[in-house]
This record gives sequence, structure tokens and C-alpha cells, in this order.
Amino acid sequence: MARLQRKDLAKPDEVREFPGSSRVEIFEMDDVVVGRTVWQPGWRWSEVIKPIAGTDLCEYHHLGYSISGVFRVAMPDGTEMEIPPNHVYEIPAGHDAWVVGDEPWIAIDWAGMRSFARPIAARGERIVATLLFTDIVDSTATAERIGDSAWRELLAQHNERVRWELDRFRGRDVTTTGDGFLAMFDGAERAVLCARSICTAAQGIGLVIRAGVHTGEVELVPGDVRGLAVHVAARILGLAGPGEVVVSWTTRDLLLGSAFTFEDRGMQGIPGERAVYAIAGVPEAAAVAGSKVG
Repeated sequence: MARLQRKDLAKPDEVREFPGSSRVEIFEMDDVVVGRTVWQPGWRWSEVIKPIAGTDLCEYHHLGYSISGVFRVAMPDGTEMEIPPNHVYEIPAGHDAWVVGDEPWIAIDWAGMRSFARPIAARGERIVATLLFTDIVDSTATAERIGDSAWRELLAQHNERVRWELDRFRGRDVTTTGDGFLAMFDGAERAVLCARSICTAAQGIGLVIRAGVHTGEVELVPGDVRGLAVHVAARILGLAGPGEVVVSWTTRDLLLGSAFTFEDRGMQGIPGERAVYAIAGVPEAAAVAGSKVG
């Protein structure tokens, strides 16, 4: 729930310190997290943050304003860009970056800062996580109907809204699937609340989303997750109808005793005969409470 508020940049809620006096200052404003980054000369993501994050590249999407200093970003395809002072910027997930010159790079970042520079787990480690797959219903027909240019703009709006919801429910954007997302959560409730919020947010721009949620063991690899649980989550997505959130038997068991209500969709071969459930309702109090976690 949005409310009138402000934060003093001299009084961050959290400071994450790094070698060489570099730091990230975190300002929490309910659902929004704003970061002020201070990267000192010589700072480079692949040297300072990579050992912490456990991924080869920064997997966060950044959107912000450069206050001072010069920053250079490199993408895997060889594309590079410098960000000088007094510029707004967008940096896609999957990049390396470093400070250019002898002046610190100071910036305000409105995206991807809630969990930035926090380790998720060691590379190659297997962990239990809740996976969320989303998909735009009838995306091909919509693209043909409105044309390529309008579709690119609509898809960009969709991606922005999905990433906003992932951030506020503390989800990790693992990868995009063209017209959908795969995300990972450390809690089943947040994953389902996020899925419902994504469906609602998409309605505001004329799109219909479906979502599948499954909890299981996955292997963490740089910029991705692997394992049978990923395939099961994708199969569950395929069972969801327009506007629906369908969950697996494991996710439903974790939510027993919560405020969620379920509609039994019977036994499905995903693999073997397993029960799946559609989310039938979430009381408003639970949705609000869930959005405040983290």
C-alpha cells in the first residue's frame, strides 16, 4: 500500500560494505527498496562482487541515476557502454561493470537492490526453493494483432511490472522465457502471493498471465537453476488456465494452515500421478502482510 514518506540519504536503513571503502546504502520504503552505490576507483563487479554472488555476471537488472564518476558496463555479446554523471541508465541482467578513472562512481538505483551483493548459495549447491513460472496467455496472437512495435513496448511494460513484483516479494529473477519468467523464492507463501500480484499487475496493461509454482530441490549454477524441480514447475505452468495460479502438492503442503484456499485439480502425471491445486483465494490481509516480508 503506497503512502506518503521520505528517507534521508544521510541515514540509510542498511549499509553493505566492500573492500576499498566501496559500499551500498539501502533505503527501504515499504514495497520499494532504493540503493545508493558508492564504488571507489578500481572497483569491478567480477573482482569484488562475483565471489559473493557466486555467478559469473551480475544477474540483477538496474535502473538508476548517475550522480558522479564514470561507470562502464560490458555485456556478454561484447556491447559496452559508459555512464557519465547526470545520466539516467538501465543495465540488463547478465553484465560485468567497473569504475573508470580516479573518481568514485556514485549512483541511485531503483531496481535490483533488495538482494544485491548478498550470497544466495554456493555455486553448484543443491537447495530447496520455490520456483515460479509465468507466461503471457495468447502472446503470439496478441503480437500479430497489435504489430511488432506495439508488442515490444507492451512486453517491456510487462517485464518491468513482473520485475517490480519479484523485487517486492523478495524473488530472484532467474531467467526470461520470451513472454514469461522463471523466478526463485525462499518461501512458498511469497512465491504464490507474487504470482497473484503479477497476474493483477498484468491486467492493468491488458495482458492475461498464468502461473505455475512448485517447491523442490534445485542445483544453483551461474545465472540459472537446474534439476527435476524446474521441469515439474514448467509442467505445472502448462496446467494453469488464463489468470490462474496453479501449485504443486509440495507447495500446497507448505501452505496448509495459511489463509490460502485451494481448488483440487486432481492427479496429474508430472511425473507420476501427483495432485495439483489452483489458488482459489487469498484474503486481503494475507496479501498485504506477504508484500511486507523482507
